[in-house]
Formats: sequence, structure tokens, C-alpha cells
Amino acid sequence: MKRLLLGVLLVGVLLFTFIWWANTQVASSTKDQLFNDIDSLPHHKVGMVLGTSKHLSGGQLNYYFTYRMEATAQLYHAGKIDFIVVSGDNSHAGYNEPKDMEEALIERGIPKDRIYLDYAGFRTLDSVYRMQAIFNEEAFTIISQPFHNERAVYIANHLGLKTIGFNAQDVTRKYGFKTLLREKFARVKVLLDQLIDKKPKYLGPQILIGEGLKQEKVE
Repeated sequence: MKRLLLGVLLVGVLLFTFIWWANTQVASSTKDQLFNDIDSLPHHKVGMVLGTSKHLSGGQLNYYFTYRMEATAQLYHAGKIDFIVVSGDNSHAGYNEPKDMEEALIERGIPKDRIYLDYAGFRTLDSVYRMQAIFNEEAFTIISQPFHNERAVYIANHLGLKTIGFNAQDVTRKYGFKTLLREKFARVKVLLDQLIDKKPKYLGPQILIGEGLKQEKVE
């Protein structure tokens, strides 16, 4: 019995250590690529917004969603991005993150023809990977909350992409406790995905952003 308890304790310590290491690795390796100040943010042709639901399960407004939309509109109107890819989940009827994001951005004054919808951004890995595989962009700005940007930029670095993250306003620790707890394990999964060279479930035909559309800042 004593040996069993020691074994369980050892496994627990190793698991805790691996989770701590994974989280430290993701945060420390991306800290210089994340921006809070819009004035110091470099210009990129495209900004990608990582998807989340517009409303919580109880019907309340999801502040993660609202703050990401506000940050994206801020970047566009400041001339820091020229086009936007809204990447999210549209896996079942009645749930359409990209469409909700598009509508929210149009309400904030962004022209519809500057927004591209990625309906297969089921995971952060999928969203980042598809930016190059589908949209032919290897240098772009990722827009989400700080914890999410760290993971997304880390994935992009592993894929050889040149990305930066603009941090949308974060929520309170009380509001985001469950999300932050899940994030600890999501970062472990990132490392495991890299070990097995995980790829998105869906790809599809390529899309050229800005093709046929004149815009002074398009490069």
C-alpha cells in the first residue's frame, strides 16, 4: 500500500511539473511578440481574430467576444491591419462564430469586403495553420486575450510563421477562472500535438486575401 501511494505521489509530481513546464515554455517564448500598446504595434496586411461564442450558455453576453471585436475594430481603424480573417467554429446548425464576428465587426464600421470568414477554425491550431495553408498568409497579427495569444503565437512559431499578437482587453479572474484553468491543460496539448505533428481536420481551396480589391495599404 505504501509503495502504491508513493507511486501515485510520484506520478502526480511529474504531471504537475510537466504542466508547469508547458505553461512556462509557452509564456516565456512568446512574451516579446505580444503587444498591448497599439502605437507600438507593427502593421500587417491581415489580422486574424480567434473565435469564441457571442453568448454564454445562460444567454449572457460573452466579454471575451466583445473585447476581441473591439480590439479588432481598433486595429483596423488605426490602420494597423487592412483585412481581417474571423476564424471560428461552425460545426453545427445554429452556431456560427465567424458569422457572429463578421456582423459585430460590420456594426463597428468595418466594410464587409475587408472581412474573410474561416468556418473551420475549430481549434486554435486549425485557425493558425489554415492562415498559411488556405489564406496564403505567413505574417499576420493574431487578436485575442493575452493567454490565448501566447498559445496561438507559440503554435505559429512552431509552424515557421511570422506572427505577433495584439492583446484584447482581458476579463476578471473571477469571470475567466474556468477558462484559465482549461488553458493550463490546453498548453500541454499543444506540446503533445507537436510531438505527433497534428494537422487540422479540414483544409480546402485556397483564398487570396485582397485579390481584385484596390487598397492603398495592401502589400
